[in-house]
Amino acid sequence: MQNVLHTPIEYLKGVGPNRGETLRKELGIHTYMDLINFFPNRHIDKTRFYKINELQRNSSDVQLVGKIVHFKTVEQKRGKRLVADFIDETGRMELVWFRGHKWVRENLNLNVPYVIFGKTNWFNGVFSMPHPEMELLADYKKNLRTAMQPVYPSTELLQKKGITNRAIMKLIQEVMKQSGLRFGETLNQEIVQELNLISKSEAIFNVHFPKNQELLAKAQFRLKFEELFFIQLQLIRKNLLHKRKIKGLIFEEIGENFNRFYKEHLPFELTGAQKRVIKEIRSDLGSGAQMNRLLQGDVGSGKTIVALMSMFMALDNGFQACLMAPTEILSVQHYNGLVELCKELNTSIYLLTGSTKTSDRKEIHEKLENGEIDILIGTHALLEDKVKFQNLGLAIIDEQHRFGVAQRAKLWKKNSIPPHILVMTATPIPRTLAMSLYGDLDISVIDELPPGRKPIKTVHRFDSNRLKVFRFIKEEIMKGRQVYIVYPLIQESEKMDYKDLMDGYESIAREFPDYQISIVHGQMKPADKDYEMDRFLRKETQIMVATTVIEVGVNVPNASVMIIESAERFGLSQLHQLRGRVGRGAEQSYCILMTGHKLSEDSKTRLQTMTSTNDGFQIAEVDLKLRGPGDLMGTQQSGVLNLKIADIVKDNSILSTARWYASKILKEDPDLSDEKNRYIRNAFARLMKDRTIWNYIS
Repeated sequence: MQNVLHTPIEYLKGVGPNRGETLRKELGIHTYMDLINFFPNRHIDKTRFYKINELQRNSSDVQLVGKIVHFKTVEQKRGKRLVADFIDETGRMELVWFRGHKWVRENLNLNVPYVIFGKTNWFNGVFSMPHPEMELLADYKKNLRTAMQPVYPSTELLQKKGITNRAIMKLIQEVMKQSGLRFGETLNQEIVQELNLISKSEAIFNVHFPKNQELLAKAQFRLKFEELFFIQLQLIRKNLLHKRKIKGLIFEEIGENFNRFYKEHLPFELTGAQKRVIKEIRSDLGSGAQMNRLLQGDVGSGKTIVALMSMFMALDNGFQACLMAPTEILSVQHYNGLVELCKELNTSIYLLTGSTKTSDRKEIHEKLENGEIDILIGTHALLEDKVKFQNLGLAIIDEQHRFGVAQRAKLWKKNSIPPHILVMTATPIPRTLAMSLYGDLDISVIDELPPGRKPIKTVHRFDSNRLKVFRFIKEEIMKGRQVYIVYPLIQESEKMDYKDLMDGYESIAREFPDYQISIVHGQMKPADKDYEMDRFLRKETQIMVATTVIEVGVNVPNASVMIIESAERFGLSQLHQLRGRVGRGAEQSYCILMTGHKLSEDSKTRLQTMTSTNDGFQIAEVDLKLRGPGDLMGTQQSGVLNLKIADIVKDNSILSTARWYASKILKEDPDLSDEKNRYIRNAFARLMKDRTIWNYIS
C-alpha cells in the first residue's frame, strides 16, 4: 500500500507531466502521499438547506432548493445581465449572470427543482445570488460526497493552469480509489484508546470529505495530534540520545569559589526562581551527560548571577568558563558586571572582542592556554581558531538566537570532551513555541524579579499631549534622572527614519536647551556609538535620542524614563525589550508610548497589552497570537514551523498532550523496540527517512 502512495504525482490519472511540474513547484506535491497530506484550509458546509425566508443579510455561502420560473435580460452601463426569478414555498429571490448568458439559457430549465449554492447579496429589497453553482435535485441525490465541500489553498498559477478546487478534489478522490482507503496505522493501541481517536484511514477520508461537522472535528484532532506527536518524539529523543551519547564533564565539587561568593559576596538575597534554576543546573553538571540548557528570564530577572554561580561550579572543579555575547557593548557590560561582583575574590576574568589590541590578544591567548584565565568573556572573537583553552568546562551563550548553529558548534570543539552549554535569552518565548523550537533542550525559567525592583509604570499618550510629556521629562531630569527617547527603525525606509530621528533630535534640542543630549543610530561608526553610550552612562548627557540600536544595550541604572515615539510601528516583543532598558535602579521608572490618533486594531491590542502588564511571558503569548510562530522567531527560522494541519497557537493543548505521550513512551521504551510500539517505530523511521519531520533548530 505504501508503495502506491510513493508513486510520483504525474502518473496519477488527470495529472501528467505539465500539471505534475506545477503541483511540485506551487504546492510541494511530489507523490500521491503528498497529495493525501495536502489538507483543506476550510470546508463549506452543504449539510444544511435554507429557505428563502431564512436568509440573512450577511453575504455568507448558502444552499437552497427551488425552481426557476422566469428569465429576463436587463441592460446596464456595460453590456447586459441575465436575471432569473427563483422561488421556493417561502418566497422569491433573483439569480444573476453577468456572462455566459447563452449557455445558461440553453442548459437551465424552468419549473424543475434545482439545488443552488453561492453567496447572497441584499439589493433593493430582494436577495440575489450572482453566478450560483447549480445542480438538478435528482443528480444531487445520487451524488453522496458533497455534504461538506473542502476548500484547498491555491495560487494564481494553479488557477491559470486550470487546477481548480474541484480539480484537486477529483485528484484526491482518485488517489483514495487507488489506495483502497487503506492507510497504515501510525500510533499505538494505548494512545488510540485513551484519546478515543478514529483510525488513520477514517481520519484521512474525513478530513477531505466529511459527512458532518462532528466527523471533521474528529479527523482534524487525530491528524493534528499525530503531526505534533512525531515532532515532539523527535525532539525529546534527540535530547535523550544526546544525554546517552555525549558524555559530559562531571562537576562533583561545590567548593571554595561558589561557597565563598554565596556566603560572603552575594549582593542581594537570591529569589526562589534563581535558587531553583541553580539547582537544575547543578544537577545537570553532576549527571555525567553534557548539559544543554536554555535559561529564559525577563530583562532584569537576574540571569547574570545565575551564570556567574554556574561558572564558579566549573572553576571549583578545575575547569575554565566562557561567556559569549552578540555585541561588543553587551560583552563589555557583562565583563564590567562580573568584575564588580568578583572584586573581593581572586578570580581572573578577561575580555576578548574584535577591538582588543593585538598585544593584549597575544597575552590572552597565552594565559588561556596555560590556565591562568578562569573566565573569558567576549563576542564572536571567542570562536577564532587561535583561541585555545587549557580546559573549557562551561560555555554560556547570551541572546543565542543571534548566533548561527555552525558558530555554536565551534565552541564544542574547544575541549576534548565538549563543555557544558548554557544558553540565555531575555526574549521570553511562549511555552508552546519553546516546546517546538527548543524541545531538545532542557528549559529553565526565572519568572520572578529580584526584591526591591519596582514595576515600570507604562502609559499610552497621543501626540497631542506632547507638551505635558515634555514637562514630565523636565521634572525627572531635575530629580537627577536620565531619559531615553527612541525612534522606530524600519530597514526599507532608512532615509525616512534618519530624517524622523534628526527632526526629533532638533525639536528635543530646542525644547531642552539647558541639557546635554546624546544621539545614537545605526549609520554611526561603532566607535562613535560607544562614545555616545559611554557619555550617557557617565551621566554627562541627560537625554539619549536613539533608534532601536539600544534594544540590547547598556545597563544605565540612573535612566528612569523611556519614551517610544510612533510606538504603533513596533512589535510587542520589541516594545517590551525597550521598556526593559529602564527600571534597573531602585527608583520608580516610566515608559511612555507615543502615537498618533489613527491606530489599527492590532496596534491597539499591542498598546493595551503593554500598559496592562510587565510580564514578558504574557506579552509573548499575545505576540504569538498576533504575529504567528514563523514571524515571531524571525526570518531565518520562519520555515521551521511549516506544519501541515496543526497550529501551535490554537492547538497548544493538543501540543501539550502530544508532548506528554511522546515523553511517556520514550521513558518506557527509549529505542521504540517494544512490539506494542511497532506502528510508531515504522512511521517514525519513514518520516526520518523522508526528512518529513523538520529538524528543528537549537
